[in-house]
Amino acid sequence: MVSPRNHFVFTPLLPSTTVGTVEFRSIIVAIRQPGVRFHLARAIAVDPAARRVTCSNGAEFTIEFDHLVIAVGAVSNTHGVPGVAEHALFLKDAADSRTIRQRVLGCLESAGLPGLPPDERARLLHFVICGGGPTGIEVAAELHDLLLDEGRRYYSDLAGEVRITLVEAGSEILSTFDAKLRTYAGDLFRRQRIDVRTHTPVIRVEGDKLQLQSGEWIPYGLLLWSTGNGPTEFARQLPFPKDAGSGLLVDHYLRVSGHDDIYALGDCSTLLGEPLPATSQVAMKQGQYLARALNRLARGRAAEAFRYRHLGMLAYVGGNRALADLPNFKGKGWATWLFWRSAYLTRLLGIRAKVRVLLDWVTSQIFGRDISRF
Repeated sequence: MVSPRNHFVFTPLLPSTTVGTVEFRSIIVAIRQPGVRFHLARAIAVDPAARRVTCSNGAEFTIEFDHLVIAVGAVSNTHGVPGVAEHALFLKDAADSRTIRQRVLGCLESAGLPGLPPDERARLLHFVICGGGPTGIEVAAELHDLLLDEGRRYYSDLAGEVRITLVEAGSEILSTFDAKLRTYAGDLFRRQRIDVRTHTPVIRVEGDKLQLQSGEWIPYGLLLWSTGNGPTEFARQLPFPKDAGSGLLVDHYLRVSGHDDIYALGDCSTLLGEPLPATSQVAMKQGQYLARALNRLARGRAAEAFRYRHLGMLAYVGGNRALADLPNFKGKGWATWLFWRSAYLTRLLGIRAKVRVLLDWVTSQIFGRDISRF
């Protein structure tokens, strides 16, 4: 295993870590395990003819392979909007979550300083989220909960001035969810005083404000950019067939087109004839399938083709309410929130992570979230 980070992250719970509902270390699992040879490095090139991967951790080295699995994920897609890469925050890893948490608490602390001009105070207390997909929705919901609970308790003089704005370029939020669930989420956000703006593309971002296509400038204290995925630089330069979005084209055995010994899965790949959503559910199922397939090949047995069965989608929308868009069930509200938590708890890797997350939920529910900044 070659990776620039030495841990796996359970990404569905990343939004919860941005405000302390769940702690960062509770959703990460170390890659180093018995029987796994791990290198903390970044892959920079693949030579398929020589069966060699070039890696770097400051100094370059090469690793030869019999079979290669490429699972480098994706990066946040800035859509070429000027200033996004320099000024916006993203949410792909626990380090990103910690940065967001630091910024949220920093804005609250700075806004409470005496003598601050009203305009600057209003800017610091304005949290903007670009992107109405599940990640953007869940971060907005977690922010609302933080400000409703800990905000009223510890920042009583600021809580009423905090604003959360969700900006979506498309016509609706949660576009992949059932229409009734989308309506429910929108109505709930309005009751929670979260300003949802659809049909609102962002065309420029600066250090303390962003510009909409309408020409309006919006000042912000925090800007989270969550508008889909783009290819990593490594995936972009690989000498393999790709789709229009630079996703590696793979067959139904997850083999890269034209190469029987090179596989790709997750957000960096595109299944020929059956494009799949860029979700952790897909990546997990592909990983489980490929593990079985490679074990079958090692025993001299033929692998079966990969078949994806969609289990549904979940999203937290704040106030101990969630959405469930499953093939045979459409749920919303408090009971669905309990189902959301139990479903994610079962998907966590290892008993240790399950216990830590469960304790985090109980602790934050009884004692509140930790608002220390360090």
